[in-house]
Amino acid sequence: MLAASGFVTIALFLVAVLSRRVSVLIALTVLPVLAAVVTGFGGSLGELIADGLTTVAPVAIMITFAVLYFSLMVEAGLFDPAVARVLRWAKGDPLKITVGTAVLTVLVALDGDGASTFLIMVSAMLPIYRRIGMRPLVLAGVVCLGAGVMNMVPWGGPTARAMAALDLGSGDIFVPAIPAMIAGILWVIFAAFLIGRAERKRLGPIELDDTVIPELPTRTRAQSARFWFNVVLTLALVVVLLLQLAELEVVFVVAFIVALLVNRPSWEQQQELFEKHGHNVVLVTTMIFAAGVFTGILNGTGMIEAMAQSLVSIIPDGASSAFPLIVAITSMPLSLVFTPDAYYFGVLPVLAETATAFGGDPAQIGTAAILGQMTTGFPLSPLTASTFILVGMSGVNLGAHQRFIFKWAFGTTLVMTVVALLTGAISV
Repeated sequence: MLAASGFVTIALFLVAVLSRRVSVLIALTVLPVLAAVVTGFGGSLGELIADGLTTVAPVAIMITFAVLYFSLMVEAGLFDPAVARVLRWAKGDPLKITVGTAVLTVLVALDGDGASTFLIMVSAMLPIYRRIGMRPLVLAGVVCLGAGVMNMVPWGGPTARAMAALDLGSGDIFVPAIPAMIAGILWVIFAAFLIGRAERKRLGPIELDDTVIPELPTRTRAQSARFWFNVVLTLALVVVLLLQLAELEVVFVVAFIVALLVNRPSWEQQQELFEKHGHNVVLVTTMIFAAGVFTGILNGTGMIEAMAQSLVSIIPDGASSAFPLIVAITSMPLSLVFTPDAYYFGVLPVLAETATAFGGDPAQIGTAAILGQMTTGFPLSPLTASTFILVGMSGVNLGAHQRFIFKWAFGTTLVMTVVALLTGAISV
């Protein structure tokens, strides 16, 4: 009964989300409530929902302040010198410009927001690409690669969803994947080199006049002091993240408050920041809390465990050890089929529980999933609105974009999967 109810709930959730007949928020909350009532857990709904909300609260807090922190850093000009220097270094060489695009995308995408990354990168680089005669398809593709691998950060959508769905922390899912992510970044730069070399061969080097290349930012003494303070603070934040010296939600709360007082000391400036970026924060955190309702009910009623046990009975024993590898390899292509909510809240918990029943580690399933599912795959998936921002601003056709960059994006996932296997982040 529980397994059947769970599968029906998951199926209805996937249909509702993929058909876009109802909002994800409604699907995440109403469907599990109805399932709980039908299976006789109506009287325990309050406790089940409360447990689920408590579970995801740290993730929601972390995302809130991480998004605000990096939005503040972008507005404060933390990355402006890097942008100017890379562009002046690249000048008119298509190869250098392509590699520079990849490097800048990796930096700008630190905020974990694909839409803002696309807005910033395409706005900055498209005039240069047009001036030289480089194909906008190359710009969209390289930005896609850089933003994809950087979407693995814990405050990005996929990893945050994985942590919320599996009730695990960044130390369980993200930190083991850091070597793989670094390998993915190196692969992206290498891919950009190969793509840029082809553009150089097609066009040859062209000298740009100084009107197209931005000057290095000039700063007053106070602005310079704030800039270097932001650099040190961000580096310290990254070190704390990598060494797991404190809980991420605590680190980002403290870092954001300190950065806000230094960069936006007046009440008016702070209000402007909140009004500008509060919309994105509310959208993401609302979804995380709704996911808490969904997973809280399905876990608390035992549906997830019952579904996993039924899958265990039909999966051959020989396939159990390869579960993480299968999840990793299929994660990127499935970005074209499943929305992040459908995959991470509907499919991933069942996969993780099934792996547990075979004696595996559910954290490895979460790590395997973020190697491609709506990370490397999201900037070419028609299921995410930000993809249309990228292709729309670049002026390229979605089909052409997918055909051009799919093999490179899938290559990123394969490279990261190999490194994840070598480092033990996932095992077979």
